[in-house]
Amino acid sequence: MSIGTFTVRPLDPLEDAELLHRWVTDPKAAFWMMQDAALQDVEREYLRIAAHEHHHACLGLHDGEPAFLMEKYDPRYVELVGLYDPEPGDVGMHFLVAPTDRPVHGFTRAVITAVMEELFADPATRRVVVEPDVGNKAVHALNEAVGFVPEREIDKPEKRALLSFCTREQFEAARGASA
Repeated sequence: MSIGTFTVRPLDPLEDAELLHRWVTDPKAAFWMMQDAALQDVEREYLRIAAHEHHHACLGLHDGEPAFLMEKYDPRYVELVGLYDPEPGDVGMHFLVAPTDRPVHGFTRAVITAVMEELFADPATRRVVVEPDVGNKAVHALNEAVGFVPEREIDKPEKRALLSFCTREQFEAARGASA
């Protein structure tokens, strides 16, 4: 069964702010930690990311319609500075699937697979690094399904996180196993 076509485009912090505000303040996005954000807070955060040399945000589209948010960052400069020893080719990632009243079975897994394909499309990417909240069991299961291996828990200023890694080879093996 095909879920559809996924593409990504650069996020426009001003044009996309209302859409993102609905997503990040939805109760299902509690781990995004923007539940009480005003529209201006979302604009400000994504303008900050857009201006950052080592952090990028993209809007993910499903069959041409906005469906997810993807952030890519260099962990040597953003999010994980001083919390682990980065290796050449490490890329950090966050993703958020848009809330919906009509969930499609397998959709979130298809989104994380599309995100990983996008990250590994860059030949310089050797390993993807994530640091989800230790309590976010759903994302831990998704991460494992696409090849992530947890390394250890770390303390970030805003949360206790599960530092996990996925090499290109681990992703390809996980993708092959699910085919």
